[in-house]
Amino acid sequence: MLLMTLMTSPLIKTVQPNKRAKKKVLYIVHNHPSVIPGGAEIHALELYEAMRQSDEYEPQLLSRRGPSSGGNRPGTRLSLVGQDTQQSFFFTDPAEIDFFYMSARDKSIYTIHFREFLETYRPDVIHIQHTLFLGFDLLRMIKNLLPATPIIYTLHEYIPICHRSGQMVRTINSENCMEESPRRCNQCFPEISPQDFFMRKRFIQAQFALVDLFLAPCHFLLDRFTDWGIPPEKIVFEDYGRALLPRAIEAPEAEKRSRNRFAFFGQINEFKGVDVLIKAMKILAESDDACDAHLWVHGANLEIQRIEFQNEFRELLAATSQNVTMAGRYRSEEVPKLMAKIDWVVVPSIWWENSPLVIQEAFHNRRPIVCSDIGGMAEKVRDGVDGLHFRARDPISLASVIRRATNTEGLWKNLQDGIPDVYKVDDQVTNLTAIYNSLIATKQSNAESYAE
Repeated sequence: MLLMTLMTSPLIKTVQPNKRAKKKVLYIVHNHPSVIPGGAEIHALELYEAMRQSDEYEPQLLSRRGPSSGGNRPGTRLSLVGQDTQQSFFFTDPAEIDFFYMSARDKSIYTIHFREFLETYRPDVIHIQHTLFLGFDLLRMIKNLLPATPIIYTLHEYIPICHRSGQMVRTINSENCMEESPRRCNQCFPEISPQDFFMRKRFIQAQFALVDLFLAPCHFLLDRFTDWGIPPEKIVFEDYGRALLPRAIEAPEAEKRSRNRFAFFGQINEFKGVDVLIKAMKILAESDDACDAHLWVHGANLEIQRIEFQNEFRELLAATSQNVTMAGRYRSEEVPKLMAKIDWVVVPSIWWENSPLVIQEAFHNRRPIVCSDIGGMAEKVRDGVDGLHFRARDPISLASVIRRATNTEGLWKNLQDGIPDVYKVDDQVTNLTAIYNSLIATKQSNAESYAE
């Protein structure tokens, strides 16, 4: 039934005479931005759309989706994404996943449903963006069925290293963590033995050994994974290529006023540091030193956070009503217009981050950034060149930087002039095409050598 489903919405197109068949690349991601607009999801879709223009590769996007959404035919885990025959939803239930080992409890996900999808599409390259809600066992299924097909895996965060949702923030004191070990991980999760953490790492590394090449969107993340055990020759730096909307036109009077408008864009949770930012605004509101900075908070999902965090956040908003505006949820297509109305984008995350898409969006819209001085943020934003750093988690330090940004004449323009061009998704398609071709050629060469 699954095979009939796929063939009735053709994934395999007839090759026209005198035309060289395109090679096939399959992208796999744990969610779709139409359902959850996260960074990895947005990047996967932008890359898929750009690769559709390729003369060499025909892309297919397989996005996991939860069971409550429905839409799949009985007996299958698949449905189309809208009317696009090259995009498919793959349905799994979080209850089917062991989130400690990141492995599916129901192996038929791989042995029946995913296997039949692979047998139908037969990709020449598989590029995995994320395996959350799918499991690392996916890699074994690919390797067993298509041993000659290269596997590329983009690392978006630190879930393989850290059981705390990949945040690498310790549960015992909320400090940032630079390394894992069975003993250190057991300190964060006393109910899980050091032996279990040892086996978790060995299991994940065994699956990762099947990957031909890992891509790291920042050097900080690359270093953490080589420290963890990925061989340096199997991981390379490759930032996110972006397909961004045109910039909105800034109001003419903006050049004459103080550059005192700040904004936060993103999820409202305790790891994003938005509470640190509002505490900084509270310090400024209560200070005797003049600072007319105002903050707009663009974001959502407060209601799904810990109740203690929700209460603290709402109390902070009430205490800063004079210089903080809660703007709420926004759509991606609104970003250029929203950024044209402000001057600075603040990225105050308390965890390492990787390569936050909001940094590229801010730079594309010619907005300098104020960010924490750690991880991928400190790497992407150059202090004093295209943005300003503050000491992570420290609202006093952030308040001082906001005051400096607001009151220093000419600083905003100097930083704006230092903003670099954003890596475009079309350039990434060119780069990835070379990577895919190289891996295919290496696989073919190895196969021929083995045959001899």
